[in-house]
Amino acid sequence: MEYQHLSAEELQSQIQQTKQKEAQLKQALNERWEAEKLELVQEIHAMINERGHDVDEIADQLTPRRRRGAGIKKTGKSGSGRYTLYVDPDNPNNVYSRGVLPAWMKQKMLALGLDPSDKDDRYSFKINHLRPINAQD
Repeated sequence: MEYQHLSAEELQSQIQQTKQKEAQLKQALNERWEAEKLELVQEIHAMINERGHDVDEIADQLTPRRRRGAGIKKTGKSGSGRYTLYVDPDNPNNVYSRGVLPAWMKQKMLALGLDPSDKDDRYSFKINHLRPINAQD
Protein backbone atom coordinates (compact mmCIF):
# COMPACT_ATOMS: atom_id res chain seq x y z
CA MET A 1 0.00 0.00 0.00
CA GLU A 2 1.27 3.47 -0.87
CA TYR A 3 1.31 5.80 2.10
CA GLN A 4 2.78 8.91 0.46
CA HIS A 5 -0.58 10.16 -0.79
CA LEU A 6 -2.28 9.83 2.63
CA SER A 7 -2.78 12.79 4.92
CA ALA A 8 -1.36 12.86 8.45
CA GLU A 9 -4.85 12.17 9.80
CA GLU A 10 -5.27 9.16 7.50
CA LEU A 11 -1.84 7.84 8.49
CA GLN A 12 -2.73 8.23 12.16
CA SER A 13 -5.96 6.32 11.51
CA GLN A 14 -3.99 3.53 9.80
CA ILE A 15 -1.65 3.31 12.79
CA GLN A 16 -4.60 3.12 15.19
CA GLN A 17 -6.27 0.38 13.13
CA THR A 18 -3.01 -1.57 13.05
CA LYS A 19 -2.66 -1.29 16.83
CA GLN A 20 -6.24 -2.50 17.32
CA LYS A 21 -5.66 -5.43 14.99
CA GLU A 22 -2.42 -6.26 16.83
CA ALA A 23 -4.28 -6.29 20.15
CA GLN A 24 -6.97 -8.56 18.68
CA LEU A 25 -4.33 -10.91 17.27
CA LYS A 26 -2.50 -11.04 20.60
CA GLN A 27 -5.78 -11.86 22.37
CA ALA A 28 -6.60 -14.57 19.82
CA LEU A 29 -3.09 -16.01 20.17
CA ASN A 30 -3.38 -16.04 23.96
CA GLU A 31 -6.79 -17.74 23.82
CA ARG A 32 -5.46 -20.34 21.35
CA TRP A 33 -2.41 -20.95 23.53
CA GLU A 34 -4.56 -21.46 26.64
CA ALA A 35 -6.92 -23.80 24.76
CA GLU A 36 -3.98 -25.86 23.49
CA LYS A 37 -2.52 -26.08 27.00
CA LEU A 38 -5.86 -27.25 28.37
CA GLU A 39 -6.14 -29.84 25.60
CA LEU A 40 -2.61 -31.06 26.35
CA VAL A 41 -3.42 -31.37 30.06
CA GLN A 42 -6.54 -33.39 29.24
CA GLU A 43 -4.53 -35.68 26.95
CA ILE A 44 -1.90 -36.22 29.64
CA HIS A 45 -4.57 -36.94 32.27
CA ALA A 46 -6.17 -39.50 29.95
CA MET A 47 -2.81 -41.13 29.20
CA ILE A 48 -1.93 -41.40 32.89
CA ASN A 49 -5.36 -42.82 33.77
CA GLU A 50 -5.26 -45.31 30.85
CA ARG A 51 -1.99 -46.69 32.21
CA GLY A 52 -3.48 -47.02 35.69
CA HIS A 53 -1.35 -44.42 37.45
CA ASP A 54 -2.34 -41.68 39.86
CA VAL A 55 -2.13 -38.20 38.32
CA ASP A 56 -0.78 -36.63 41.54
CA GLU A 57 2.03 -39.20 41.81
CA ILE A 58 3.09 -38.58 38.22
CA ALA A 59 2.88 -34.80 38.71
CA ASP A 60 5.18 -35.12 41.74
CA GLN A 61 7.70 -36.89 39.51
CA LEU A 62 7.63 -33.98 37.06
CA THR A 63 8.31 -31.21 39.56
CA PRO A 64 11.90 -30.55 40.67
CA ARG A 65 12.89 -31.66 44.13
CA ARG A 66 13.64 -28.98 46.72
CA ARG A 67 17.13 -28.88 48.11
CA ARG A 68 17.67 -29.93 51.66
CA GLY A 69 16.99 -27.17 54.16
CA ALA A 70 14.79 -25.18 51.79
CA GLY A 71 11.97 -25.50 54.34
CA ILE A 72 8.32 -25.37 53.34
CA LYS A 73 5.78 -23.49 55.43
CA LYS A 74 2.96 -25.65 56.73
CA THR A 75 -0.65 -24.74 55.93
CA GLY A 76 -1.85 -25.91 59.32
CA LYS A 77 -2.85 -29.46 58.43
CA SER A 78 -0.37 -31.89 59.86
CA GLY A 79 1.99 -33.29 57.26
CA SER A 80 0.61 -31.32 54.30
CA GLY A 81 3.81 -29.30 53.87
CA ARG A 82 2.46 -27.08 51.10
CA TYR A 83 1.14 -23.59 50.63
CA THR A 84 -2.51 -22.88 49.93
CA LEU A 85 -3.19 -22.63 46.21
CA TYR A 86 -5.57 -20.06 44.79
CA VAL A 87 -7.31 -20.86 41.50
CA ASP A 88 -8.90 -18.38 39.12
CA PRO A 89 -12.56 -19.52 38.79
CA ASP A 90 -12.64 -18.12 35.24
CA ASN A 91 -9.58 -20.13 34.13
CA PRO A 92 -8.45 -23.15 36.18
CA ASN A 93 -5.02 -22.99 34.50
CA ASN A 94 -4.38 -19.75 36.41
CA VAL A 95 -3.03 -20.80 39.80
CA TYR A 96 -1.27 -18.68 42.43
CA SER A 97 0.29 -19.77 45.70
CA ARG A 98 2.71 -17.08 46.85
CA GLY A 99 5.57 -14.88 45.73
CA VAL A 100 5.67 -12.74 42.61
CA LEU A 101 2.18 -12.07 41.27
CA PRO A 102 1.52 -13.59 37.85
CA ALA A 103 0.49 -11.25 35.04
CA TRP A 104 -3.06 -12.66 34.88
CA MET A 105 -3.58 -11.83 38.57
CA LYS A 106 -2.22 -8.29 38.23
CA GLN A 107 -4.48 -7.66 35.24
CA LYS A 108 -7.58 -8.87 37.08
CA MET A 109 -6.73 -6.81 40.15
CA LEU A 110 -6.20 -3.65 38.10
CA ALA A 111 -9.47 -4.27 36.24
CA LEU A 112 -11.23 -4.33 39.62
CA GLY A 113 -9.52 -1.14 40.77
CA LEU A 114 -7.22 -2.95 43.21
CA ASP A 115 -3.52 -2.16 43.63
CA PRO A 116 -1.35 -5.30 43.15
CA SER A 117 1.42 -3.71 45.23
CA ASP A 118 -0.89 -3.22 48.24
CA LYS A 119 -0.90 -6.15 50.68
CA ASP A 120 -4.50 -5.55 51.80
CA ASP A 121 -5.72 -5.38 48.18
CA ARG A 122 -3.91 -8.64 47.36
CA TYR A 123 -5.47 -10.33 50.37
CA SER A 124 -8.92 -9.01 49.49
CA PHE A 125 -8.55 -10.20 45.90
CA LYS A 126 -7.47 -13.70 46.96
CA ILE A 127 -10.37 -14.03 49.39
CA ASN A 128 -13.09 -12.53 47.19
CA HIS A 129 -12.09 -13.44 43.65
CA LEU A 130 -10.03 -16.65 43.78
CA ARG A 131 -10.93 -20.14 44.94
CA PRO A 132 -8.57 -21.48 47.62
CA ILE A 133 -7.78 -25.18 47.42
CA ASN A 134 -5.75 -27.47 49.60
CA ALA A 135 -2.37 -28.12 48.00
CA GLN A 136 -3.14 -31.86 48.08
CA ASP A 137 -6.46 -31.58 46.18
